[in-house]
Amino acid sequence: MSHSEQPTARLSAARALSHPVTSLAGIAVLTLGTILLALNADGYLVFILALFALNVMVGVGLNILLGLSGQISFGHVGFFAIGAYTTAIMVLAGYDYWMAFIAAGAVSALAGVLLAVPALRVTGPYLAMMTIAFAFIVEHGAIELRHLTGGHNGLMGFRSPEFMGRIFFETEVAITAILLSGVALLFYLQLSRGWWGMAMRAVADSEVAAQSIGLNPLRLKTVAFVLSAVLTGLAGALFTPLQMFISPGTFPFFQSILFLLAVIVGGTGRLFGPVVGSLIVVLLPEFLSGMAEYRLLIFGGIMLGVLLVAPKGIVGGLMSLIMVEDPRPARASGRDILGFLRGDGTHKGLEVTDLEIAFGGVQAAKGVSFKAEPGRVTSVIGPNGAGKTTVLNMISGFYSPDGGSITLEHDIAGSPAWQTARAGIARTYQTTQLFDHLSVGENIVMALGARKLGWLLGKPASAEQTALAEDLLAFVGYTGPVARPAGDLPHVDKRLVEIARALATQPRVLLLDEPAAGLMRSDKEELGQLIRKIAEAGVAVVLVEHDMSMIMKISDQIVVLDAGVPIKTGLPGEVQTDPEVRRAYLGDSDYEGRARGKPREHGVAAEVLSTHGLTAGYGAAAALDGVDVSVEPGEMVAVLGANGAGKSTMMRALSGLHRPVSGAITLEASRVEEMPAHQIAKAGLSLVPEGRQVFPLMSVRDNILMGAHNRSDVDETAEIDALLARFPRLRDRIDAPAGVLSGGEQQMLAIARGLIANPHILLLDEPSLGLAPSIIAELYEVLADLRDEGVTILLVDQMATLALAVADRGYVLENGHVVHAGSAEVLRKDAAIEQAYLGADVAAQ
Repeated sequence: MSHSEQPTARLSAARALSHPVTSLAGIAVLTLGTILLALNADGYLVFILALFALNVMVGVGLNILLGLSGQISFGHVGFFAIGAYTTAIMVLAGYDYWMAFIAAGAVSALAGVLLAVPALRVTGPYLAMMTIAFAFIVEHGAIELRHLTGGHNGLMGFRSPEFMGRIFFETEVAITAILLSGVALLFYLQLSRGWWGMAMRAVADSEVAAQSIGLNPLRLKTVAFVLSAVLTGLAGALFTPLQMFISPGTFPFFQSILFLLAVIVGGTGRLFGPVVGSLIVVLLPEFLSGMAEYRLLIFGGIMLGVLLVAPKGIVGGLMSLIMVEDPRPARASGRDILGFLRGDGTHKGLEVTDLEIAFGGVQAAKGVSFKAEPGRVTSVIGPNGAGKTTVLNMISGFYSPDGGSITLEHDIAGSPAWQTARAGIARTYQTTQLFDHLSVGENIVMALGARKLGWLLGKPASAEQTALAEDLLAFVGYTGPVARPAGDLPHVDKRLVEIARALATQPRVLLLDEPAAGLMRSDKEELGQLIRKIAEAGVAVVLVEHDMSMIMKISDQIVVLDAGVPIKTGLPGEVQTDPEVRRAYLGDSDYEGRARGKPREHGVAAEVLSTHGLTAGYGAAAALDGVDVSVEPGEMVAVLGANGAGKSTMMRALSGLHRPVSGAITLEASRVEEMPAHQIAKAGLSLVPEGRQVFPLMSVRDNILMGAHNRSDVDETAEIDALLARFPRLRDRIDAPAGVLSGGEQQMLAIARGLIANPHILLLDEPSLGLAPSIIAELYEVLADLRDEGVTILLVDQMATLALAVADRGYVLENGHVVHAGSAEVLRKDAAIEQAYLGADVAAQ
């Protein structure tokens, strides 16, 4: 081992602290020390120690729910009350305390299931509201069920617990609570280290990714909720003999906040977080007891201060100071990964037949059929809005198709995503979906064990599985630290880890959704080689990608979609020269566009908008790299390029919605690249964004007027009338909500909203996207009118031929670079346009 590989003292300390033996020793010392303190304390301190232990039990339960599964609850006082009342009612009815104790856990578990099943179908504030409602239901149930609970009068007069003839007084109850809190901590330690804990953390990070490796999020979250409810209910069962009197007022809603606060202040997801948090929540009010009416104010201030200083909690903050990343990279053991992927080699691949789906009356896919055979790369391509990702979502189970079949040994159409994954379909996503808080190695290990989690407190991953995970990482070319949190990875490494995780499921079919997005050209070359290597292992690869050079180079078969309908299936060369494919990408149509009557001279006026060396991106790779464009007054300039070329990124950077990395943007002789979007809009730039982005609940009239909010000289009646004359389809709908308009009408509304701002320049981002040919023709007539009237326009549109028909000049983007620029007339005859959209390699052949 070289000197650079030798662990530092800090790394050694971090490994020692994170070792399970250290945690076990800490639990033992804490439990025994607290018991000794209780044995030698007076009555009130014993009571405080018992409350502390009960809070730890509840905190451990909430830590399972919040720290592992990522679900929040403001209603745990309800489970605490259920446990307490169940015990009190049964003891008063003559049952043995320990039988009542067990029953309290069972009833709490049942309540947890009844709450979890409906509650966990919602997230965020809606889940919080449901748990709050649960707490109030329990409280008012205790008030109304007087014959069981005593109503406001409460219950008292319980027999003390007994065990082997020994009566449990306050000290014995406190010791029991301390022991059970220690057991709860041991339970959490084992659960969090095992498969179930890892799976819960995976679901908390990304339910979508969890389902794609075969995890059932609803099952995992329900188990977490039930375990949390049981621990809280058992704590409530011990509270009854400790307090010797319970009533609805004993369980105020504020107590739920304190339970949750103890976990958050101590450190969510940390073993000893509930311990530290409970110490503060239980003991701090006692230290402040002499401050009377200021106690809650000081308590709240201290809590707020702790959260501000240590947002990860006290334990989390301390651990972040102590812990250091293990730099060890993945080490390949020489395992035959191709053999692992090949499996028994008997599967027949994937067959999709007449797949269709509609959303709100819009047909997103119809009649989609293809066969993805083992050992071959089948690419699905098409312009924006063609339905490519929709097809992948149906195949992988995230959408249930309206018709058709998806055959993988048997028809799996309509199966939930986690079942589809277990059937042998794995996938990656346009935006990487890793388990950010799991390490790189854990991401892969989780996929290896997702289909069979085993016993709840089963052992963690074996050495064999860990070695296989590292072999898979080495196979895809990942060279970074295995222990690094996946959320801290650079973009290219996230892509590689996501592919490795998909391969860990040993898939029959691998769906790749734009895996090259955001990668450098050299990284794309390596990715293409990796995809071919995966296919050669016998995996049926289905690839959606916008980099046509890669598509044409590595595909065995290409399926082309346009508006959700397959228009061509064939070899790369056949697809590239097909007239229908060319029409879909370049915009050939019956409407040819109306050119300017008299050609406009370029370079005779000062620029309205220009960029110099504009560079912008979303990760390590630049979506734009050194782009120079300019637009003169009264000019219409088109920006062209394939999907992923950087067109929309440029529009967002120009309008201030995405901050450039470097370069200059000049608007009317003023630098604006550092200005926020609203100031750029006020300076005279108006963006009509991709997808229209109208305000659906506001009327058409109000949507238009929103565009004029920066103007003080607007004549509302006259200017709206002028816009309605330009867009007559909107006249009859002027008072209707914008959300009920058709796609074409919404696009007209978005342009009208941009025009009423009276901008120096109007930016149009994909105005024809998803529109019918007749609407496109109508829309482009309006754009030609605007151009002839002297409106300055920068236009991005997937229909290159049509855009060049109405534009004066154009720029062609490819991989974030301007590769061609010139007059519209010259660009219309330039073969580079077709190569930019359909790939240069095959075109050259």
